[in-house]
Parts: sequence; C-alpha cells; structure tokens
Amino acid sequence: MANRLAGARLARAALSFHRNPWLPHLVFLMDDDRVTEPLAAVTALPRGSLVIVRARDAARRRALAAATRSIACRRGILWIVASDPDLAARAGADGAHFPEAGAGEALHWRVKRPGWLIICAAHSLQACGRAARARADAVLLGPVFATQSHAGRAFLGPARFRLMARQSVIPIYGLGGIDAGTAKQLRDAPLAGLAAVGALAV
Repeated sequence: MANRLAGARLARAALSFHRNPWLPHLVFLMDDDRVTEPLAAVTALPRGSLVIVRARDAARRRALAAATRSIACRRGILWIVASDPDLAARAGADGAHFPEAGAGEALHWRVKRPGWLIICAAHSLQACGRAARARADAVLLGPVFATQSHAGRAFLGPARFRLMARQSVIPIYGLGGIDAGTAKQLRDAPLAGLAAVGALAV
C-alpha cells in the first residue's frame, strides 16, 4: 500500500511539470534487479503514462512485452521497448527506447517508423543534442539524484539538471532518484514529465 501511495504522489508531481500535451507525463522503467513485480506496477499506473519494457533475457523481454501490451490496451497506457526495436515492431509497441550511444539507430527507426514514440537516454547536454538530431521525441536525462540503479555513480544534482533542462533543444524527463519528495527540488525546470523505477514499483 505504501508503494502505491508513493507512486500516486509521484504521478501527481509529474502532472505539475507536464508541458508537452503530446507526450506522456509519467514514465515507468522496468528493471530486472529493482522491480520484482513489473506487471503489477504497470497495472497501477494512471492513464496516459508510458512504460518502458526492459529485461536482460530475451525470452523474458518477449513475455513482458506481450503482457504489457495487454494491460496497456485496457488501461490507456503507452508502452515502448528498450534496446530491442525489432521486438517493439513485432509486438506492436508504441515505439522504442535507445541508449545514449544509440542515436544513429534511433534515426534509422525514426525513418522506418515515423509514427513511433522514440525516446533516448542522455547523461549530458551534448547527448540531448544528438538525440534531437536523431529526431527522437524526448530524452530521459539523468541521473538527477543518487540512485540505486547506479550506486556510487556521479549524479547531476538539481541545480545542474535544471540548467540543462532550460538549455535543451529536446523535451526532457528527469530520471534517477526521482520520487515525489525529490521532484520538489525541480519545480521550475521545463520538463515533459518525470521518469522512475523504484518509486513506481509496487
């Protein structure tokens, strides 16, 4: 119950940032290590959210894609597949997610699937620019705060992140250590919304 309440608070916080009506306000990323019940987390998301299907094992990724598609259709949720655009195409996903180094592949799929929602990972303003040139729709920029997903890794911090968001030429989602509490430190940042792993797990 506590996790569901935390997710609901984060969803409300994400709506307060939402400046791009053609993009979802809240993004949930599956994670093999940190999310034990990914489909329960998808079911708990509010209408209009986005799910990024991720799994290291290809068979598990296929199974999660099929199950996510079923839930998403019922609940009015968008879903895309990370690092496997061929699966995204076969499974009828709404698009694909690419790593920071995958801007060239993102551009290839933009040409091949012009109607897709394409999102890239970014850890710098330069990477945001590369994603924009690849005609991605948005980037997940981070980590904003310290996060269990990248324990010990340097993070941007709220001041630097806000500055990068203002300078970016592509819509940005904050990712990394994001929850309803830390989101308050980003209040004036021009964001498309918020993205999270643990804060949306149930």
